[in-house]
Amino acid sequence: MFDKLERIEARYEELSRLMADPEVATDHVKMARLAQEQAELEETVRTYRRWREIKEQLDEARQMLEDEVDADMVQLIKDEVRHLEEELSEVEEQLRVLLLPRDPNDDRNVIVEIRAGAGGEEAGLFAADLFRMYTRYAEKQGWKTEILSANETGIGGFKEVIFGVKGKGAYSRLKYESGVHRVQRVPVTEASGRIHTSTATVAVLPEMDEVEVEIDPKDLRIDVYRSTGHGGQSVNTTDSAVRITHLPTGIVVTCQDERSQLQNKLRAMAILRARLYDMERRKQEEQITTTRRLQVGSGDRSEKIRTYNFPQNRVTDHRIGLTSYRLEEILDGEIDEFVEALAAADRAERLQAVETQ
Repeated sequence: MFDKLERIEARYEELSRLMADPEVATDHVKMARLAQEQAELEETVRTYRRWREIKEQLDEARQMLEDEVDADMVQLIKDEVRHLEEELSEVEEQLRVLLLPRDPNDDRNVIVEIRAGAGGEEAGLFAADLFRMYTRYAEKQGWKTEILSANETGIGGFKEVIFGVKGKGAYSRLKYESGVHRVQRVPVTEASGRIHTSTATVAVLPEMDEVEVEIDPKDLRIDVYRSTGHGGQSVNTTDSAVRITHLPTGIVVTCQDERSQLQNKLRAMAILRARLYDMERRKQEEQITTTRRLQVGSGDRSEKIRTYNFPQNRVTDHRIGLTSYRLEEILDGEIDEFVEALAAADRAERLQAVETQ
């Protein structure tokens, strides 16, 4: 581990020298690339240097302990040694986490797809609750959201809603949300007051550029038609709605919320690229038989991951056994408690996998 840290620190210092070169300073593209690389190494280097400082202090304290004869001073030094050993152990754990391979998609923007599942109209209303939860969370993070496609139920719910989230680290924070979410509550349409269980499915996809996911135009069937609203009425008088079918996979994407056919097509292509990338990534994961897929990070959409129980004011994440009795705040976007716990569990799983290899 420490050989690798030495190499990272050497590269960090080399980047500093390169960026101080007058020729590099005038090349804005190269300068930006080097600065980005250095920024990615900075936390690891800073933590490693902190480890070295503590190690030096610990070595000095141990040497003092060997030379000291005064009983009171010996006790003080022993306390200091114990404190430094604990701190050194904590920093070593941080370094192990920092050296774990990063998910290359962590800094990407995302496309989130929410679909109503079992439960009829109530499932649609729950899908709308989840949509609000994630958009409120994005707002608290300073991210921007934009609806790409929506199929409303007419009573304030969604059969399906697809939206983009733009912001640094959006995928790293939201990627654990993929799966089946379940709600238990008395629906507004239930006269007898019985508790119903409904579900909605969430998929979080990293947004991909055109150059990263190439799509052969010959593999596409593109249909255009007039946008329709509730009850089938025409929203506008031009054929602006777009339906794209990817023939090799059968994936169909429809966008009609923009008045411009071009804008709808661009949105549909962005969603299609994200779905194709996600499909390929899952296929590769399934082919890896020597490495156990992480339960927390798998994002299996058939997996029931979380329950929102209104009568008990309870939200439970079944993957890590975490329960919170702050349902209202969570649905208002305060999901950091779950995001951070899931990320910590993922790190622990990956560390264990590395150490047992």
